[in-house]
Order: sequence, then C-alpha cells, then structure tokens
Amino acid sequence: MSTRDFPVTEVTSSLERLTRLVLRLTTQGELSLTSAATLATLSRSGPSRLTDLAAHEGVTQPAMTQLVSRLQEAGLVARAGDPDDRRVVRVHITEAGEAALAARRRARADALTRLLGRLGEAERAALVAALPAIDSLTRLLSDERPATQHAL
Repeated sequence: MSTRDFPVTEVTSSLERLTRLVLRLTTQGELSLTSAATLATLSRSGPSRLTDLAAHEGVTQPAMTQLVSRLQEAGLVARAGDPDDRRVVRVHITEAGEAALAARRRARADALTRLLGRLGEAERAALVAALPAIDSLTRLLSDERPATQHAL
C-alpha cells in the first residue's frame, strides 16, 4: 500500500485514542507522565546530562532541573559528577527509581490485561501483529527530531 493510499487520518485517530487509553491506565498518586518518561529514559540509556535529558524529553532545561530535583528528593534519581569532565553533572536512576518504574508498568499492565480480556482472540492477535510496526513508527520520530526541538 502506498503512503498516498494509506488511511493516515484513521490511523492518527486510532493512535490518539490509544495514547489516551494508556494515559488513563495511570492511577492516582503515580508518577507524572514526564517523571515516568524521564525515569524510563535513564533506565534505558543510562546516566545523562540535564541538558540532554531535557532535549530528549522535550522540556526546557529549567523544567528538567526542577523535575530532577523532585525525583532526587524522592530518592528516584541521583546526581553524580562526570568522570571525564568535572564540570558536568550526570543524572542516573536509583534502585528505588527502577522499582517505581517497574511498579508503574505492572499497574498499567494489570489494567490493560483486564481490558484485553474483553477482546476476542483475533483482536488480541491483531494487536500483537501490529507491535513491530508500532515500534518502528515510534523510533522514526526520535531518529528524525533534532535534539533541540521540543516535543508536543
């Protein structure tokens, strides 16, 4: 199917509804979306400079500094000097941060499991079959977006 014939409006609408669904799976008192995304980035990519973290998450450096301070107060991240450049401070996720991230993912997975149980087997299989394409699509934006551009 060519991109010209692709039902882009329908796919966009479905992905927007999916995004809202995932956001609604978050329970009260959990980490904010930006906090969770920041922890996930640190978990996946390792220690990072504040400026790089802010650019990756699509927020300003002052906003990231405030977020990291709150996460540090909660014991979810820690700051450490860069061994290659003493002027640089790197932020890394702590064991407590990994545990909080894992708990958030478990809670969302549990809620999603309940919803998936209400779908038919063919619909669940179709979701699994779509995962590689969704993963590829999500990687495209991070590959194309300049590091200084802010997210939506």
